[in-house]
Amino acid sequence: MNILLLGSGGREAALAWKLAQSSLLDNLYIAPGNAGTRQWGKNTPLNLLDFDAIKAFVLGQKIDMVVVGPEEPLVLGIVDYFQQSPELRSVGIIGPSKAGAQLEGSKTFAKEFMQRHKIPTAKFASFSLATLREGIAFLREMKAPYVLKADGLAAGKGVLILNNLEAAEAELTHILLDEKFGAAGNRVVIEQFLTGKELSVFVLTDGSSFKILPEAKDYKRIGENDQGPNTGGMGAVSPVPFADAAFKDKILNQIIVPTIKGLQTEGIDYKGFLFFGLINVKGDPYVIEYNCRMGDPETEVVVPRIKSDLVDLLEGVVSNTLSERDLQFTELAAATVMMVSGGYPDSYEKDKIIYGLNTVAESLVFHAATKYDGPKVLTNGGRVLTVTSYGKTLEVALAKSYESISKLTFDKAYFRSDIGKDLS
Repeated sequence: MNILLLGSGGREAALAWKLAQSSLLDNLYIAPGNAGTRQWGKNTPLNLLDFDAIKAFVLGQKIDMVVVGPEEPLVLGIVDYFQQSPELRSVGIIGPSKAGAQLEGSKTFAKEFMQRHKIPTAKFASFSLATLREGIAFLREMKAPYVLKADGLAAGKGVLILNNLEAAEAELTHILLDEKFGAAGNRVVIEQFLTGKELSVFVLTDGSSFKILPEAKDYKRIGENDQGPNTGGMGAVSPVPFADAAFKDKILNQIIVPTIKGLQTEGIDYKGFLFFGLINVKGDPYVIEYNCRMGDPETEVVVPRIKSDLVDLLEGVVSNTLSERDLQFTELAAATVMMVSGGYPDSYEKDKIIYGLNTVAESLVFHAATKYDGPKVLTNGGRVLTVTSYGKTLEVALAKSYESISKLTFDKAYFRSDIGKDLS
């Protein structure tokens, strides 16, 4: 089987690593990939939003399956593009339709979907520039802290949590009137702040049946003890100790099953990964957000815990036979720590030489933002490398990752030294 994996980050590196292990695989192409993904397949310089170029490549290389890593091509309708093209209809594609991808592409759609299907989530309302006054009135009915979310995709920067009412009113005005988040902020969801511990749960679905993947907890803030601005993710662990059997049962019955049934009821075609961003509020799960793909850096701990053949599972999605496929995962814990460029998530420099990549033996090093310059590997973005390790406990896994990180270096490299400490 020939597979094309779309994306270039740590998530795609972990997926490429796993796909490459399958006996069902003939050729793996990663577009555009990074300096690390060349270990497992052939990097291909495709623009993820140029669907015509992707089509030409798929037909030219006789691709059997396309795995879509990031959200933007899904939200813009790449699955619909494949389904509407007579030449591409026989090619399997892993990801939801444009309608299904609205679960991530529109916070308003997602919250109203949860409301329709009685899926537990925070109290909310959605506002546009035309209803700005109503939005300010709604804020004044809420208690601090105030949560504002840009409706559309905002590269992980569209969520604001504010403790001051005046600041919340000013930010709401700024987003809607001054287009702080561009088109992504044409609508803003204001929601109740929930207090509790967060976790991420993932399912793989063929539209009717589903498999629950290992859960994870990620760490979004740049600073120790969850201080400072949000990032794309500074580390993750799996399993999550507070997600016991009783809590997982609530997640299954109150959230996952109603979501899959809701998509079916509304006639929404959804084949692929579905991410549930959850919070444990006094023992009950609430949905913070949906994503229409795997999370990053959670993928870097979830995928390494899957023992089963990932290509076989994805074949089950394409052929609507997922219920017949076997999913097993290791009881070992996995922990990943992200190495980022100094200054991230604000301004930072690229093109720093990375040293020590060949010295790490106890961990998996998944490249996120890297590129080749001859024999050298250089930094190429904010989140550069993610270092994943296994252990009988999270503590053992984390110790291994930090030991491996001590062998890696690039100018102004930064990482959090407290990943997972809140769980011990």
